Amino acid sequence: MNRLAGETSPYLRQHQDNPVDWFGWGAEALAHARERDVPLFVSIGYSACHWCHVMAHESFEDQETADYLNEHFVSVKVDREERPDIDAIYMEAVQAINDGRGGWPLTVFATPEGRPFFGGTYFPDTARHGSPSFREVLRAVSDAWRSDRDKLEAQADDLTGAVGSRLAPPPMAEELGADPLLDSALERVRAIFDPEHGGLGRAPKFPQAPILDLLLQAHLAGRAGALDMALSSLRAMAAGGIYDHLGGGFARYATDRAWQIPHFEKMLYDQAMIAKVLLHAWQVTGEDELRQVLDETIGFVLSELRDPAGGIYCALDADSEGVEGRFYTWTPDQLRAALGADGASAALGADGVELAASWYGVTSSGNFEDGQSILHRPLGAPLRRPPEIEQLRRELLAARSKRIPPGTDDKVLTEWNAMFGAVLVEAGAATGEQTWIDAGIAIGEFLVASLRREDGRWLRSWQGGRASTLAVGADYAWLVELFTRLGEATGEARFTAIAVETAEQMISLFSAGDGGWYMTGHDAERLVVRPRDAYDGVTPSASSVAAVALARLGALTGNHVFSERARASVEAAGEALARSPLAFPTLVSAALLIERGIVEIVVAQSGDRSLVDVVHGRWLPDVVLAWGEPSPGPLWEGRDDPDDRRAYVCVGSTCLAPVTEPDELVEAMNEARRSLGQPGSAP
Repeated sequence: MNRLAGETSPYLRQHQDNPVDWFGWGAEALAHARERDVPLFVSIGYSACHWCHVMAHESFEDQETADYLNEHFVSVKVDREERPDIDAIYMEAVQAINDGRGGWPLTVFATPEGRPFFGGTYFPDTARHGSPSFREVLRAVSDAWRSDRDKLEAQADDLTGAVGSRLAPPPMAEELGADPLLDSALERVRAIFDPEHGGLGRAPKFPQAPILDLLLQAHLAGRAGALDMALSSLRAMAAGGIYDHLGGGFARYATDRAWQIPHFEKMLYDQAMIAKVLLHAWQVTGEDELRQVLDETIGFVLSELRDPAGGIYCALDADSEGVEGRFYTWTPDQLRAALGADGASAALGADGVELAASWYGVTSSGNFEDGQSILHRPLGAPLRRPPEIEQLRRELLAARSKRIPPGTDDKVLTEWNAMFGAVLVEAGAATGEQTWIDAGIAIGEFLVASLRREDGRWLRSWQGGRASTLAVGADYAWLVELFTRLGEATGEARFTAIAVETAEQMISLFSAGDGGWYMTGHDAERLVVRPRDAYDGVTPSASSVAAVALARLGALTGNHVFSERARASVEAAGEALARSPLAFPTLVSAALLIERGIVEIVVAQSGDRSLVDVVHGRWLPDVVLAWGEPSPGPLWEGRDDPDDRRAYVCVGSTCLAPVTEPDELVEAMNEARRSLGQPGSAP
């Protein structure tokens, strides 16, 4: 075993038996490179990454390749999920070298100080398709280091400067109007929307949940066509092979336009973000099929990824038995074996196998490699299963559970747990599923117990009882969101207090002078560039999440520092937001929230729970709720009388007449929202 045997990251430990003399990222690796005067070879990936496994098998397990690495380089393995700061720097470097192209595995060569001078992604073990072999790359870099060192040092200076420029704050723009930003984003969505298969662009296709959620908010704001684009995308995704029709949950992306062929890894953050959109779409439409997919997505996470201590694991691998997707695909013979003489097939006879094959699209020719079929539904076909199909699904799931499963990345990340926990709590409150709220509480309590130091400083990663790595800005932003949502869902003041403490520490640790946010705290390790987290991707950036979370928490607590910091987060995006609002969908949502204002609702201490349910049961992104235990702040002033059973609806410092009945509260909410420029009624 090499040094990686003691790491908390399962991805790093996957390489503990490699003949490569791996280091984890840190001062020891950099010092060793300086002492030997050799370059750093930095390999970045994550546990569920298929091509990371391929490169490991081809190159890092090969003795000859390992010997060359050990002689000419100091090799460093990085889990991008544990160290998103390092990944951000080197991904920017590789994209600068390769005209914007990047991905994982990320392959970077750097000076002993960590300044990158060359990089790429996957390199094969033999030259093919125009790509040199990994050994050829190693020899070329090593030769250049010995014979043309000055040129490489100059490249490192230039590239590090370019990375710093790419991660620098954008120029400030004049005051941005939220509605023009929304309209501009919608115009761009319409230009790239796929009217046949839903989603954006052609292939490969990612769920792009933050953009879909913005479409739903655009619908609430009265924009025509936004709801249809969001719903057609969700339905197509739920019908396609990207969705696990037996066990629930979504794969990371589809390699084709029709969502049929997934890259099979299942990531916690995808389940969280897609579940959030499904919840909001269901609240807007009431469609049973959306609720089914929501229930199954959350059910997958809670049944397959939950640690007994309360945290949620990161991911399931794409591979099983060394083959991508083997766990999930079927042939007609496998259907017949699974639906044998017992159970549903006994009652249905041979029709059971035919019915399952027809419902899920299993054919003799298949739609995947080697005649395998990825289960799916035809686009536009019903997703709601009749009883006989549901019984067949259960039997197929039971049969599949006997296969060798994909590997589990069993580390617990603060960011992704807070993300999923916040969605889980919101969904539990909206649907009345108390078990979801209880699971969200368990996540919050686990994070406090396991990933918060005694001095209050949050950590990012936990595995097997050990926590490591300082939390980054995205961890803090989602923690504020989680504990604010927990306070709103449970009425317990302790959760709001944690949200306030975390928000104050986030502002202290991560604030940039221009109103934006750094990825790393001022107490963190100094890297060659201090990265910033601004653009939204498949998950929102720390800046966007912080803007929404601080705006909502500021309204709940009356803390104007939080509210102003939220506004500054939007303004700091500058010209980039004005020019490309679709790159900031969650920040556009924040801009709408901040510019229009927030409706504050207080259900007095003894208020009827039915009044709380009125608020929880509707998707109201511009509403915050205080109830249960009073918390510090102006919302509770004069409203903690134990005999008071009324609800108060306020906008800023102006409150409507208190109400006592649910229908009165609905009308008061609608009146308050209309005063903020929100058209229509609460759905």
